[in-house]
Amino acid sequence: MWLADQVILAADFAIQFKQQSAELKSKTQILAYLLRLLAHARQHYFARRIISYTEQVLDEALALLLKCSANVLKRVFKVIPSAAFAKMSSQLQSSIVDVSWLLKISAGSEGHLGLPPFATNDPIICLIWEQIAILSMGSIKERSNASGLLVTLFRENDRFGKLFIEDGGVSPLSKLMKVGELQGRENAARAIGLLANDPENVKKMIQTAVCSVIVEILRRGPMKVQALVAWAVSEFSAHYPKCQNLFARLGIIPLLIDHLAFRSKYDDAVNVAANDIEITENDEDVENESDISSPLRTSQSKLESDVVEGTMALNGNISLIENNLDNSNDSDVAKVNPVHFMLSGAGDRTQEVEDPVIEAYTKTMVLRAIRYLAKGNRRICRSISKSRTLWIFAVLLENGPEEVRLNLAMALLEITTVAEGDAELKSAFNPNLPACKAVFNQLVTVINKAESALLIPCIKTIGNLAQNFRAEGTKLISSLLNLLDKGEAEVDNEICTTLTKFICPENHLHQHYSKLIISAGGVQHLVQLVYFGEKIVKQRALTVLCHIALHVPGSQDIAQVNLLAVLKWTESELWPMQDESVCTLLEEAKKQLFYHTRHHS
Repeated sequence: MWLADQVILAADFAIQFKQQSAELKSKTQILAYLLRLLAHARQHYFARRIISYTEQVLDEALALLLKCSANVLKRVFKVIPSAAFAKMSSQLQSSIVDVSWLLKISAGSEGHLGLPPFATNDPIICLIWEQIAILSMGSIKERSNASGLLVTLFRENDRFGKLFIEDGGVSPLSKLMKVGELQGRENAARAIGLLANDPENVKKMIQTAVCSVIVEILRRGPMKVQALVAWAVSEFSAHYPKCQNLFARLGIIPLLIDHLAFRSKYDDAVNVAANDIEITENDEDVENESDISSPLRTSQSKLESDVVEGTMALNGNISLIENNLDNSNDSDVAKVNPVHFMLSGAGDRTQEVEDPVIEAYTKTMVLRAIRYLAKGNRRICRSISKSRTLWIFAVLLENGPEEVRLNLAMALLEITTVAEGDAELKSAFNPNLPACKAVFNQLVTVINKAESALLIPCIKTIGNLAQNFRAEGTKLISSLLNLLDKGEAEVDNEICTTLTKFICPENHLHQHYSKLIISAGGVQHLVQLVYFGEKIVKQRALTVLCHIALHVPGSQDIAQVNLLAVLKWTESELWPMQDESVCTLLEEAKKQLFYHTRHHS
């Protein structure tokens, strides 16, 4: 406004172009009046763009009028084209319309307000600003509609999301997640998740305290909204891992685990089952290899009535989940007979279990959130790897819907990847603990059934915990070898990688597992892969054979396949694709076999 007053004063002292200067003065007076009204109105964050542009225009107008008021000598050296006044008059008129549009937005005018001149070259900016204003001041119904439009815009172009964040739209959108129509809250949560597709976006959203709102909704909120909020958490963590610790400090992990529990009886049943197993363990040999499959079966009779029935109810058509969430309304939810259960953790509370399809989707998104929160984060992995959580994982792996099981397998993979390099976390996966045995049992079951979707993450998880297993891994090794050369090359590659972790020198039972592989007929399978396998598999299979040759050079199976000749062949055929460590291992294995053959022939 001070700048506008200066322009008016300069117009009064104009010596040249007095008529044009008077016209500029008149428009500037109107603009100054509108700016004063705007100063007393509720301003939105995006108003700064129009105000900044208006200040630029006033600055140029002031410079032009000062030229007209200069003395005679200066006017000789300054040529002022008459077209400059026409251009400046047009710019002032555009600024008047821009500020008038801002005043209408601030007053909450109904209906479409049209495009201000400022947005002529980029109409989408105006549309986004209107939605931000509606989210801030509109009715509940209008806010719901605005959030739905924003979801469409964010899916269409990432730039729209960046504009929305820069212009202060996240705060009113976060408020809508907490209060409003169910459909509007769902749209708001979905929009927040779509915005989290870029690290810079996430950093800016975190500054608006959106993470606190997310955690509050997970603590208390409709299940459909909680499902979408959990998905948003996974997007935040996947694209900006630094937010993991922030979510952990806000107490999100216990809330997510609570959503994986089914009813209040679940915890009681698991606790009773765990106590029974612990009593049984005191009377049995912990190294009996059959124990790996006993915990979940031992407790099944107690869990069956309380857990399995509820879990099987989730086996709806997961492909319909998104449509269900998008098309359902309050009346649809009201038709469902609610079943109550207690979610424990950060404050006990009662919550309705809605449509089983929605419940399954919620668990899927919760597990996806756990997966990305745990990725590379030791603190969070330690907080997840508790006995109660592992029991829940075991039951979901056995009876959960396919999408739930897949996301759970991926979450376990991330947790065990961290555990592989962390001794304290690795100890939480002791196979002698009942809950851990139950999880391992389900992983082996997946491998035995060769379930394609879950196979690779489960094999990798077993490999990450290879050093945790004791001498009872006969069935596990046999299960892995049975899959060799029967599936895809990627599966064979992961099996060979896992076998390497069992027989590498870092594993104190490497010699025992080498003998298990030999006794299970694994050498023949591995030789076939070296000769006829895919390129990505050949080197992995060769690595396993080299370790076996180093640990058990006198085996009859090795002599029968003439492993020394196989290794010599690989030296010439596979040399270009081998890295230095494999080459060194190959030379050591050849020397070991040659030495043993020479002294025992």
